[in-house]
Amino acid sequence: MDRKKPNIIFLMADDMGYGDIGSFNDNSKIPTPNIDQLAEEGIRFTDAHSSSAVCTPSRYSVLTGRYCWRTRLKQWVIFDYEPPLIEEERLTVADLLKEKGYATACVGKWHLGMEWPRDENGEIDFTERIADGPTERGFDYYFGIRASLDMPPYAFIENDRTVGIPNVEKDPYNPQQRQGPMTPDWQDEQVGPRFTEKAVEFVKDSVHEEPDRPFFLYFPTSAPHRPCTPPSFIEGRSEAGPRGDMVAEVDWTVGKLMDTLDELGIAEETLFIVTSDNGARAECYNGRDYGHSSNGDWRGQKADIWDGGHREPFVARWPGNIAAGESCDETICLSDLLATCASLVDYDLPEEAGEDSFDISPALLGKDHERPIRGATVHHSGAGHFAVRRGAWKAIFRLGSGGFTEPEKRKPVPGDPEGQLYNLENDPEEENNLWLERQDVVFRLRELLNKYKEEGTSRPAAEE
Repeated sequence: MDRKKPNIIFLMADDMGYGDIGSFNDNSKIPTPNIDQLAEEGIRFTDAHSSSAVCTPSRYSVLTGRYCWRTRLKQWVIFDYEPPLIEEERLTVADLLKEKGYATACVGKWHLGMEWPRDENGEIDFTERIADGPTERGFDYYFGIRASLDMPPYAFIENDRTVGIPNVEKDPYNPQQRQGPMTPDWQDEQVGPRFTEKAVEFVKDSVHEEPDRPFFLYFPTSAPHRPCTPPSFIEGRSEAGPRGDMVAEVDWTVGKLMDTLDELGIAEETLFIVTSDNGARAECYNGRDYGHSSNGDWRGQKADIWDGGHREPFVARWPGNIAAGESCDETICLSDLLATCASLVDYDLPEEAGEDSFDISPALLGKDHERPIRGATVHHSGAGHFAVRRGAWKAIFRLGSGGFTEPEKRKPVPGDPEGQLYNLENDPEEENNLWLERQDVVFRLRELLNKYKEEGTSRPAAEE
């Protein structure tokens, strides 16, 4: 195998917070030995962020290297059977790697829209082919679900068809799920194990069938997003209730993949990244926190503009290329995957692709580089609030959380600041609002955001 082209596994959990992982939170109530081992054998990024505090836009940015607020989706997520969010002509990470000879697969939660077939009455026809899904966005193979585990249809999709016909109505009384059709044999607790089985199968088949061809596995898990229904062999592993067990399930999945790499003798040829799409939602504990802080010491939760909504655990291992036991405080964004993969495989990224993606490979591989890698990072909340982070400064251009924490939004009264400004170096909890005292910083960051919007990019050229 060409050593310049590593196998790449990008595992992204669903709603797993910064504080859920032991290597990021010494007081975590959830055992995560496999992810912790991955961190010990690789590098831990302590200032990594999803581009959005909710899942659809975060996933769009991961695969395209572009902020999702540049698309039709300006807030929240895809809820219904909506058409694809990733434009047909847009370059994805899978497209890029496929051009470089990679076998590509997506296993897990898609949540980026598909073209669902409809009958003469406008109803979804589950017997027909689904168009414009993952296999038409760069992936050779897909096995997963349309969206979150609490969204219908409750059926697996393999490539471009449902596995079985969802013709049974799911229990409408479960408060953690939306009513809708499911396949007769559907079991929530078996979704994670089935995904893991398919991911392991793809890796093994890739190595056995084409040992000289590198592979890319994009694995967006459905856990620990609600409904919190861990399989029986995971149940009770954590001290943080059912949701904690769902995080333990993610860790189990990581362990299964690590074992597979060892069994096949390809661990040293594989870049393995584990992260999450956004922060954890406090509501999933049903009023109890079990003494566990899912988002660590960061303020806020899923959907919020504060760091608890989008600061993610991020670990990467590539033996012989990434030094073991490293920790990096470089600010990175999950949208950086595209430019980083392009760099690793010597792909010339065109100007019209990856508009918000930066190559973080120097930090990943411990090479000398200018800091910061990113000129600035734009954060986006569930309700569409903007923030710009540059260095220690973070400006939020609205009052309120912009997400699930009350109040979502608040109009300023006379004498109040119009937004929020925090110095994260001195105030990581985002408690001391300096908006009125440092209008010079607010002005600079507002102008930078306007520039990024007008020019359609935040790549280095936009900084000149």
